[in-house]
This record gives sequence, C-alpha cells and structure tokens, in this order.
Amino acid sequence: MKIGLYSAGLRAYWSQFSNLYDRLLGYNRFIEEKLSSYGQVFNFGMVDNVDMSRAAGEYFQQNNVDIIFMHSATYFTSDTVLPIHRICTAPVVVLNLQPSPQINYEKTDTGEWLSQCINCPLPEVSNAFNRANIPFYCVNGLLGLTETPSVAASNEVTCDMPQAIRAWEEIGEWCRAAQVKSSLQLSRFGFLGGNYSGMLDMYSDLTMLSAQAGIHVEILEMCDLNKRLEAVTDEQIDAKLAEIKEMFEITGDSPSDPRVRKPTDEQLRWSAAVAAAQANMVKDYSLDALAYYYHSTDGNPYEDLQSGFIVGHSLLTANGVPCAGEADMKTALAMKICDLLEVGGSFAEIVVTDYVNGTILIGHDGPFHIKISDQKPILRGMGVYHGKKGSGISVEAKVKPGPVTTLNVTQTGDGKLKFIISEAEATDGPIMQIGNTQTPVKFSCDPDTYMTKWFAEAPTHHCALAIGHNASVLQKVGILLDIPTVVL
Repeated sequence: MKIGLYSAGLRAYWSQFSNLYDRLLGYNRFIEEKLSSYGQVFNFGMVDNVDMSRAAGEYFQQNNVDIIFMHSATYFTSDTVLPIHRICTAPVVVLNLQPSPQINYEKTDTGEWLSQCINCPLPEVSNAFNRANIPFYCVNGLLGLTETPSVAASNEVTCDMPQAIRAWEEIGEWCRAAQVKSSLQLSRFGFLGGNYSGMLDMYSDLTMLSAQAGIHVEILEMCDLNKRLEAVTDEQIDAKLAEIKEMFEITGDSPSDPRVRKPTDEQLRWSAAVAAAQANMVKDYSLDALAYYYHSTDGNPYEDLQSGFIVGHSLLTANGVPCAGEADMKTALAMKICDLLEVGGSFAEIVVTDYVNGTILIGHDGPFHIKISDQKPILRGMGVYHGKKGSGISVEAKVKPGPVTTLNVTQTGDGKLKFIISEAEATDGPIMQIGNTQTPVKFSCDPDTYMTKWFAEAPTHHCALAIGHNASVLQKVGILLDIPTVVL
C-alpha cells in the first residue's frame, strides 16, 4: 500500500520563530516512521504555501497513493492545503495530534504555543473541504512521542496516554481499510456455475460489483474445473490427501444422524483429487476469491465433481482465497474483506436459535475458514447434501469462543451495495453433529430483538463470520469504498 503524508504550516512563521520549522519536521518524521509499518510512505514534508500545495498534489498523484494523511503541524491557512486534494483525490485523513497534553503556562512563549496550536486551523479546513466537496476524516488525540524535544517547554512524552493509544489505533484502522481497498482493486473473483435457483438475494449485478468494489470477475464453467481434474496426477492427489489429513480430523459416524457417517477412503481420495484441481484452477486464473454452485441433473458427471467441492474450498479459504457457496458473490466479497484484515471470514447463515442460552447458531455446510476454528475441524461423510444434488464430505466446526463480527454485504433496491455489521460473542455452547459448521453467537440484545433489527436492513441470508470486534475498521472500509454501512 502507498501512503501519502505531509505536514501543514504557515511560511510566515519560520523567520519569526527560530527552531519552529525544524521542530515540526521532527514531528513529521515521527509520524512517517509510525506509518511505515503499514506500507510505503511518500512523505512530501512541509507544505506552507499554495505553490508547495500544488507540488505536493502532483507528487501524491504521480505516486498513486491510496490514502493521504494531512498532519496539522501548527496554524495554516486553508488555501495551503486545498490544491493538494483538488489534484489528488485519494481519501484524506486529518491528523489532529497535539504533542503535549498540557502546555507549560508559565514558560510558554508564542513560538512554543504555535508548536501546540494544531487544532486552530481545522474548523477552517473542514469548511473549505466541505464547500469543495472533498470528503475528509479527522483523528484527534495526542501525538504519542517517546521523548520530549530539547527545545520544548512542556512534557511531550505521551506514548502511554490513552488519547495517543486511541489515536494511533484509529490511524492503523484507516491504513488497514485503505489496504483492503487497494487489494480489492487488484483482485480477481471467479464465478463458477450459477446461483442456486430461487435464491433471489444471491442474484448480483457483476458489473455493479466491479464498479463499486473494484474487483474483476472471471466467469468460469464446470468444464474449466473438469479439465484440470483430468490432468491431476496421483502425486498431486497424495499430496493433497496428506494436507487434508493434517488440517482435519477424520471422524466416525454421527451419533444423531444416520445419514452422516465416517468418510470413506474413496470419498477422501475423491475430495483430494477435486481439491487439487480447484487449487490448479485458482492458480491458472490467478483467482483471489471464488463464488460457486452447480445444479446437476441425474447421471451428469459434474454431479460427482461438485460433490467434492467443500473440502478443497475450505483449504482455499484458509489460504487466502475465500470461497462462497451457492454462487454468492456478495458474501465472497465480505469474506475477502475479512481475510484481508486477517480476521477470518467464514461462510455462514442462521442455523437455528437457542432461546435457552440466548444465542443464534450461525454456520453452513461449508466452506469453513479453518484458521479461526476452535479446534481441528471435523470431516463427515454426508449421505445427502440437503437441498442439493449428490453426497460427499462436509466440514463440521465452530469458531473459537470470544469476540466475533458478522459482515453482511447486501444489495439495495437501487442496485447499490450495503454493509451490515454486527459485533457479538461466540460462546462455547453445544452444536449439532450433522456435518455442518455452527457457532453459537450471543449478540448484545436477545435473539428476537437482534433479528428484528437485522431483517429490517434487508440483508442477504449469508454473511462472513470473523473473529474479533471489527466494526470500526469495517466502517472505514465502507467509507473508502463509498458503500453505505450500518452497524447493528
């Protein structure tokens, strides 16, 4: 990711107050060092008049930065910064980070005050940006220095103060959100087969997805996968089978459902062969995510092919290529966003409500994001894929207990994407032993109240389930993608 940075000041000050310019540039370098952990920083330095502003705008534009951080270093006039953002339209985040938590009132002269006078110009800037239709976002707090500059009159060691910690957490979220947007613009999503017939919420305008999320969609056919299956070698199957046995626990028969049994050696080898073909197809088409579904007719050889999908797609999901069933491209996008944020993103829907424990079980028959599992996921042989053709192996697992977030990407009546975000807690409650992923999730309100709020936002019936509370950073992703976002 490419990060733009500059500090804003007023040229008239430099000749009036010795050491002020160098002191403010020291703050600038501190910010650059902190930002460098998130990506490549293009630091223009000090912008203190209109000519410098135009040069900075060209600099950021030429380097194609993904986000610009404007450091308010002291007072400056708003015409000092407006040209930058007229030339380069990358999202701008204003850093209102005061070096000292409190000035030394007895020893502070005008020059010292101006080193702390960072809030003063920001109402003016916000007014100018608003009138110029330039969206901007502000992070307020303390700078977070680890030592006080020798010329300072006040204590500036604020790295452990909550106002600095909170500010840098927010800055980190903006960087992570910008990374998601940047990565999506380079991502290729495969669309294999077609939607599950009748699931109207699954139907998507692929052009809309490309236009709003920046992704490229590659439409694939089952014969594309079958071609690679026919080329799979015994060595590749053996290697994939070893990977499966390392990743999963091969369990026995279900104690509750006679149609759910221990996977046979034949089923395991077939799933390994299909998984090898899936991995080769992803490599050949340079895919970063995949939405898939195939409705077969009786006796069609592709029925056997799709029966081996879930294990391989779970392996791909665990390795940075999220796979969404029923050809749900919008949820594939939600899963990819969560994966880019390194918080998982497992394919999920409402399974059942537990009114005794106050939880909603959320999961699916696969694929599952193995990296957020509470333990080794279980493979079970399915006598039937409920509501679908064929039979095969499915994944039974649940997400580790603790904070979780659901991200639902839906489509509104005007054809626009929309994010619906919920934070909750995954509990260690029981799940059914039927070869499906399930996680008991407790929301901040009772299940009925939550569902009333959720359904009112017109979601799709699938969502991405991620670990951690991520509403704040996901909101920022929505802002940068210009996608309306609701947090329940």
